[in-house]
Amino acid sequence: MNLLGIDFEEWFHPELIQKNIKINDKKLSVVNGIDKILNLLSKRNTFATFFVVGELIEKKPELLDKIIDNGHEIAFHTMYHTRLDAENYKNQFNSELEIFKKLTNNKSKGFRAPSFSLNENTSWAIDSLKKNGYVYDSSIAPVKTRLYGVPKAEKNPYKIDSRDIKKNQNSSDFLEFPLLTTTIFGKTIMAAGGFYIRTLPLYFIKKEISSRNKLNFPATMYVHSWELTPEFMPKFKLPFIDNFITYHNIENTFNKIDTLLNEFEFTSFEKYI
Repeated sequence: MNLLGIDFEEWFHPELIQKNIKINDKKLSVVNGIDKILNLLSKRNTFATFFVVGELIEKKPELLDKIIDNGHEIAFHTMYHTRLDAENYKNQFNSELEIFKKLTNNKSKGFRAPSFSLNENTSWAIDSLKKNGYVYDSSIAPVKTRLYGVPKAEKNPYKIDSRDIKKNQNSSDFLEFPLLTTTIFGKTIMAAGGFYIRTLPLYFIKKEISSRNKLNFPATMYVHSWELTPEFMPKFKLPFIDNFITYHNIENTFNKIDTLLNEFEFTSFEKYI
């Protein structure tokens, strides 16, 4: 059994869009793809965890009912898709946890940091999550990229503590589900989703999922809502690298995820735990 997280975001939430454009009109569009995503999961008899940016539920409360009523899990992705290492964000994070608790009737028990920004400098978030009744996180990317990464972290699920987020802590009751990686030509890279699932041949991802499953570990995968519904995702002129990372092969994401759901078993973090 493997884990599927859907980072449910709007077109204006991705970091590389936020930093490159001035956003004045935040008209919602990607949320209109919720039924397409739910239908895909239903077709493949798959449950998923929706890591939702809180302002979307604030603006469209019916999203919560659709997700929960279809048997999926609701989880926290901050209120406005803010990196944990944003300036002076720590106090705001605690306030956002309270807001999200009210918005979701205290149903959220899992968290994913935007841009996988949980690292040794932002490990304070773990203590905040525990105080608010959360039981797991899925923000650790055990690689090093230009935007994120904890390269020495464990690659399979483990117990995490704010004092050391890299190694299993037997005394902790808080779970970490790190994102799937693979090794190509001796280099460890992400294979869990996003740009990597859009760019890598599915062969490498399938091979890594099978390898984890043979060891009785789940593969933790993710996909953005806007990658599954590119018809609702406007395109902006970004610097070449940022444009490539954001939009490359986006039109093929849905079919790639559909293939993986057809060949492997996936469920939500809640049901797995």
